Amino acid sequence: MSEDLRETPGRKSSYKVSLPEGDSSPWAALGKRLLAAMLILVGTVLLVYFDRHGYNDTADGTVSFTDAIYYTTVTLSTTGYGDIAPMTDQARMINAFVVTPARIAFLVLLIGTTLEVLASQGRDAIRIARWRRKMGHHVIVVGYGTKGRSAVKTLLSNGLQKESIVIVDTGTTALADAHEDGLAVVTGDATRKEVLLRAGVREADQVIITTNRDDSNVLSTLTARQANPKAWIIAAVREQENATLMKQSGADSVITSSDAVGRLLGLTSLSPTLGSVMEDLLSYGQGLEVAERDLLVSEVGMQPQSLPDQVISVVRDEKVYNYFDPVVTRLARGDRLIVVRSARELPWAPRPGTHNEDFANDDD
Repeated sequence: MSEDLRETPGRKSSYKVSLPEGDSSPWAALGKRLLAAMLILVGTVLLVYFDRHGYNDTADGTVSFTDAIYYTTVTLSTTGYGDIAPMTDQARMINAFVVTPARIAFLVLLIGTTLEVLASQGRDAIRIARWRRKMGHHVIVVGYGTKGRSAVKTLLSNGLQKESIVIVDTGTTALADAHEDGLAVVTGDATRKEVLLRAGVREADQVIITTNRDDSNVLSTLTARQANPKAWIIAAVREQENATLMKQSGADSVITSSDAVGRLLGLTSLSPTLGSVMEDLLSYGQGLEVAERDLLVSEVGMQPQSLPDQVISVVRDEKVYNYFDPVVTRLARGDRLIVVRSARELPWAPRPGTHNEDFANDDD
């Protein structure tokens, strides 16, 4: 997959915005038009050939199958040389009420096909302009490789709409994969400011940077932070020694991929059971999951340990406290909870906040 966003020295930056095709692709419609035109052509050839005795060929007086093909093509194209003509009343009626409507339908299909090709770029421009007008408070994912796809899958699984995600990548493979997943793509180098501006970085709520090179990630983070000082930027680094540099570049959260994988491998080596549990927590949709949720009104004043969910941390005033910290001995309005719970709601483990309960927000 294309996770390596690199800039070619001496090459002018280029970028392109492309949206996934709808349920009916223009090229599919084009193929249907051509198929319909062929059916009209074949049907008319057979009609003329079966009624060939009603036609006169000035060359030899008879109409062969080749003559039927010739007559059909010149008739449907409105050329009409007149060397083959209907002579009987039946042949003339067939030409008036069958061949003539077929000729009109054939011309309409040809004109429609031409307009379909000519209008495709204009239609794409209109779609992109409409997409830009609706864009805002979205998430930009830089790099649609393994990490990028996993991040998008998690976002979608947690309720984010596909229309709220924009992919930035340089690779054609990533473009095809993202379009297959129904996502908009800006093809270009994310270290270039104009590319991120095309992706709407100034209106984005979050930027997730997942390329496979730490230097590209640092430059992309700097560019994104300069364009949008308020966006929440999450960046991946391969080496722990680059995490500090990434923070200094403007990333709000840094994930060290190699260290995370190494720790998981070490845990699994020391305790296969513990490794399985950690892998389960990192997977979405099955077994256990780590989630963040609002505090309910009924839970205000309770101890974190007494809640149905297994609370591991409490977020209060933008700070994270462990569940046993004396500061959060009693839960208060505005708190948010980091919990370990079942990935699916079960009859004996209902999910708090999913049954019209009131949340204990500061505004209540």
